[in-house]
Amino acid sequence: MATYRPPSQSIGFARREKMTSEFRAELEEATRKFSRQAVRDEIWKTFAQSIFYHQSEFGDEAGYKALAKRLDKIDKERGTRGNRLFYFAAAPDQFESILKHLKAAGLNETCKGSWARVIVEKPFGTDLASARELNRIVRNSFTEEQTYRIDHFLGKETAQNILVLRFANAIFAPLWNTHYIDHVQITAAETLGVEGRAGYYERAGALRDMVQNHLLQLLCLVAMEPPMDLSADSIRDEKVKVVRSLRRFAQSDVAANVVRGQYAEGAINGKPVAGYREEPNVNRIPRQRLSWHCGLFIDDWRWADVPIYMRVGKRLPKSATEISIHFKKAPAVLFNKDLQ
Repeated sequence: MATYRPPSQSIGFARREKMTSEFRAELEEATRKFSRQAVRDEIWKTFAQSIFYHQSEFGDEAGYKALAKRLDKIDKERGTRGNRLFYFAAAPDQFESILKHLKAAGLNETCKGSWARVIVEKPFGTDLASARELNRIVRNSFTEEQTYRIDHFLGKETAQNILVLRFANAIFAPLWNTHYIDHVQITAAETLGVEGRAGYYERAGALRDMVQNHLLQLLCLVAMEPPMDLSADSIRDEKVKVVRSLRRFAQSDVAANVVRGQYAEGAINGKPVAGYREEPNVNRIPRQRLSWHCGLFIDDWRWADVPIYMRVGKRLPKSATEISIHFKKAPAVLFNKDLQ
């Protein structure tokens, strides 16, 4: 007999005033725009009934207490068993206030048979000290077992298949090393600009927005040794070894190995687009860079002396995220005779 699983319910918690009907309409528009499959009206209509909106300031204690009551009501009406998953799509400087109020409202606690979890995404701090401080803040409200630090790039099907390509393929597995690979290129290109998010990019830039999380995670999947098993801890341990093996740059090495830039005005698909400094709310004095290209080396047995190029940029001719493995050329002596 199949086990009945009650449907999940989603509540958007944000500061802007809007009705649940408006929130549902916004999500429907985005889903129809970005879904890889056509949206079926009858399915969306049913799904939309599980979406709600709750308006509150992040620092308003009453807003969280009202949220707790609303969740309890949904549990009783829809049988969702008291499970809570809080996904933070907010700036890190808002974390402490949000977590403090979640705890004060008792939303970090669980009853028998239920769970409470929190998901935090990048950017997680600006350096080691700030990342440690954020971890301290999270631990004050949720245990380590309740906390998930994620990179949404790893949810992409192609990224998940990298380990299968490497370790379950009799052709590639023995060739995946310095003896056969000439270099590796990891690219994340976008046709989009800052799209009204200048405030965020002015603080983060391309390095914090894309390189130290998304591209570094992809690099780890490409370069790691086979894990003992497919558990989260085993995969994490092998990724850490890759990061520890990255060759460190001295300050004098940066100019020779890193290229940074901002996009200028031009055209994408025949349509004129503004340069970065002409975007709304952007500081006219150069600060952050929205394109970034770097050459790296991993100093371990498998990857010794293999250049790894990571690049990211906005307002490029096409949108694509790709990993390109370039193998060394085979000896061409046999075929060169015809050219003499």
